[in-house]
Amino acid sequence: MMSKIVVVGSGVMGRGIAYVSAVGGYEVVLNDIKEEALNSAKKEIESIFAKGVSRGKITGEQSAAAQANLSYATDLKQVVADADLVIEAVPEIASIKRDIFETIDQFAPGHCRFASNTSTMSPTEIGSYTNRPEKTIAMHFFNPVHKMPLIEIIRGLETNDDTVAFIEGVAGKMGKETVVVNEFPGFVTSRMSALVGNEAFYMLQEGLGTPEDIDKAIKLGLNYPMGPFELVDLVGLDARLNNLRYLHEKLGEKYRPAPLLEQYVKAGRLGRKSGKGVYDYTKKPEEAL
Repeated sequence: MMSKIVVVGSGVMGRGIAYVSAVGGYEVVLNDIKEEALNSAKKEIESIFAKGVSRGKITGEQSAAAQANLSYATDLKQVVADADLVIEAVPEIASIKRDIFETIDQFAPGHCRFASNTSTMSPTEIGSYTNRPEKTIAMHFFNPVHKMPLIEIIRGLETNDDTVAFIEGVAGKMGKETVVVNEFPGFVTSRMSALVGNEAFYMLQEGLGTPEDIDKAIKLGLNYPMGPFELVDLVGLDARLNNLRYLHEKLGEKYRPAPLLEQYVKAGRLGRKSGKGVYDYTKKPEEAL
């Protein structure tokens, strides 16, 4: 019986995945190598629970039960020893993912399935880091995880039907809708989002308009819920640049990162998490998008 989920990586996505997993009724351990990162994640998750109760999204009893099922740990080898599902949510860097999947493959029980929250990378390649590629899959969540309704499920070359069905069931308990697609770099959503976001940087670089006007045009003209600059500040300019570099390598010139995006990342303008990205969140935080 499926009961325990380990989420590896306590950044923006990992903490959101841990939240929806706990609300879904699972025993959840959020893992990170840094204690301070876990402390930060714990504070934010508690804030999401408090807001959920105050807005009537969940009851006080549901919040208390979910928080009782949620714990935090730095020892990955120990916490995966009795896991039923491990969801990896670390940066899109192959060497980091390889280290994690080789470790969990060694220490997780044989029945345990592995999912990566990658938005671009190959679940087939990730599965090759393990001795259980048939139990490995991509489970692409969207930010903010507790609000966005979709999980994009991507099967690798060796992923079996049982694993797909298992992940669909887990996603359903998390309250999410799913689409199942076959592997190709960038899948569906990341390919489209990366193109739109990169083109917005080319527009800004060319002086076509201000960030505010470009965002407004996309939101009101194309009915997007967020403008491309609002979105990139939320997900992180460094994360978007990593995705574009991967897609450029795999899919060609149309994904070449805009020089202005590279310049912003070099300057440390990474978005909300650094206080400044396309927009400045330090001067007027009450007006931050």
